[in-house]
Amino acid sequence: MTFRIPLAMVLAAGLLGSACARRPAAEATSTTVAPAKSGREVRAEAKAVAAAPPAARDLTDVLTEQLSLTDEQRSSVRKIFTNTLAQAKQAQERLKSNRPALLAELKSINATSDRELQQVLSPEQYQQLKAKQKQVQEQMRARKK
Repeated sequence: MTFRIPLAMVLAAGLLGSACARRPAAEATSTTVAPAKSGREVRAEAKAVAAAPPAARDLTDVLTEQLSLTDEQRSSVRKIFTNTLAQAKQAQERLKSNRPALLAELKSINATSDRELQQVLSPEQYQQLKAKQKQVQEQMRARKK
């Protein structure tokens, strides 16, 4: 039986490798002009970023660059990944002694996360994400051989 890793973890494994090749955040430039945010909005966004697990933040940063996410999409994707990681962690703690139940729970979490991402991303962005996901999964299978 194979162990299914949550969507965020699979993506993180492959996409974070590309994070090494990207420009540092200070050098990154935005291609879209967003309306100016109020001080309250800026503080709320900074608080949300700081509260997100590092894997969710890093993966969101990579996807922002690779899929050209808008600020709104970036915020939504980060929330989805944060929630996915929290649910997976809770499931692993709760079901660690029951592997079949854990796998079923993780599969359900992945499906929910995938549906949420599909609602946030454009069809083109979603297809890019699925293609990258498939590539990462194939790389992981190749490493196991």
